[in-house]
Amino acid sequence: MPDNPQPSPSSFVKQAAILAAAVLVARFLGFLYRMPLTALIGDKGNGYYGAGYNVYLFLLILSSVGLPAAISKITAEHCARAQFSAAHDVFRVSLRVAFVSGFVCAAALFFGARPVSFLIGNQFIYYSMLALSPTVLIAALAAVFRGYFMGLGTSVPTAISQVIEQVFNAVFSVVLAYFFMKIIISGVPPDALGAAGGTAGTGVGALFGLISSYVIYILLKNRVFSHIKADNTGYSYASDWQIAKKVIKTALPIITGTAIFSFSSIVDMLMVNRLLMANGAHTADQAVALYGQLTGKYVVLTTLPVAVVTAMAAVVVPTVAASIVRGDKAGTESKINTAFRLSMMVTIPAAVGMAVLGDQILAMLFPWYPGGGMLLKVGSVSVVFLSLAQISTGILQGAGRLKTPAAAALIGVLVKIPINIFLIVIPSVNILGAVISTIACYVAASAIDVLVIRKRLDTKLDFVSGVLKPLGASACMGLVCYIMYYTLFYATGVNVLACLGSILIGILAYVGFMLAIRGFKRADVQLMPFFRRYADMIKE
Repeated sequence: MPDNPQPSPSSFVKQAAILAAAVLVARFLGFLYRMPLTALIGDKGNGYYGAGYNVYLFLLILSSVGLPAAISKITAEHCARAQFSAAHDVFRVSLRVAFVSGFVCAAALFFGARPVSFLIGNQFIYYSMLALSPTVLIAALAAVFRGYFMGLGTSVPTAISQVIEQVFNAVFSVVLAYFFMKIIISGVPPDALGAAGGTAGTGVGALFGLISSYVIYILLKNRVFSHIKADNTGYSYASDWQIAKKVIKTALPIITGTAIFSFSSIVDMLMVNRLLMANGAHTADQAVALYGQLTGKYVVLTTLPVAVVTAMAAVVVPTVAASIVRGDKAGTESKINTAFRLSMMVTIPAAVGMAVLGDQILAMLFPWYPGGGMLLKVGSVSVVFLSLAQISTGILQGAGRLKTPAAAALIGVLVKIPINIFLIVIPSVNILGAVISTIACYVAASAIDVLVIRKRLDTKLDFVSGVLKPLGASACMGLVCYIMYYTLFYATGVNVLACLGSILIGILAYVGFMLAIRGFKRADVQLMPFFRRYADMIKE
């Protein structure tokens, strides 16, 4: 933790780099375990897993997803005014808020698992929801620690706890899925029980993430309290209830916006099975398997690069809030543009790579269940717009415009529903309709967010460096990937070698093209651990 726990303009890039790197490692570990898990439970098992997980995720959002952003924002504002005692009071009271909300939502998932599974029309997801119910409370408590650390201006504890959480999640998800599949329950398919084992691993990981956050807090406690003792501002809240109301009031719009986005997944879950079977073209098992391709492959792969952007958004909230408190308009605009530019530089090439090599990537990762390449190729566009929605949401939350992302998300979901109804029932389109509607949802939401940033925050976004240059370099990279894949495949006849080789060469090509067109800025290079020493060579 920094000696002066206040988010400063100079620390933004460093904190974003730490958290982005940790999230990337954590998500990569999370992605790796999905390969053996899919080999165990298959596309149909992924369908059970994904449906149960989406219900859990919705309740997790209701209980705690707004807490990290709300706590980090309030804490950062207090630290910017040197009100360290008040900042710690916010943390202390937020733990109580999280316990209550987490316990209620965990109980709702536990006792509501059976009726919800029948409502959805898939009784076998009951076991996955049951296994996930304790995780809601655990994750809610962990969210408070992470929000507090971020508000103090350090992303290191959050980074450590997320990596630890994902390591245990990866190991126990596969191990428990294997053992759960050996359990015999009359009338219940083994892949449904395997999916429940996989979701149980999520709870084990969350528990170790919470334990690591608490241990780090204990280790940093003396330093935290030294700042509290040095606080001579005299500022304090009238009561704990006043703090709770402020946290809830700040978190509620964030929860609403995120819950609405999550509800788009619930919409797919409720609509996909029924719409796929409505025209008689698919059986119940085929519908579950197609839904498994959607959640276990398309969603997992497209959200991998977006995870880096989510980390940046977490850093944006407290740093933008602190800059606004200090009246630093130039610093605020600089952070907004850095976040916007970096998010596009990560996700645009990722989207192009998935569009070019969608089938080949799935055949490499899931050789026993390679279906779903078209979902990845068409849906790759959603990577860019989801990341844009994520980063713009972080910017708006940091600026105090908490209702805008919620309204934008609602409009996005309202756009999605009729497209689902129209497309999924077409046999030749089927599950691809859910992907197309998801793209439309994110396009609508991100467009509204960006418009508000430009008009209401009076911030000029750098579209040349943020969009045009990465797009041009990515298009050239895509061509290189395509040529290299078929060249290597012709030479070796091995998909894995051709795919990995073309991806590696594509990354080098993208960096080369970006350097050629001066697409990188000095702050961008500072994010790269092995290239920071060359940052001063970049001309602004």
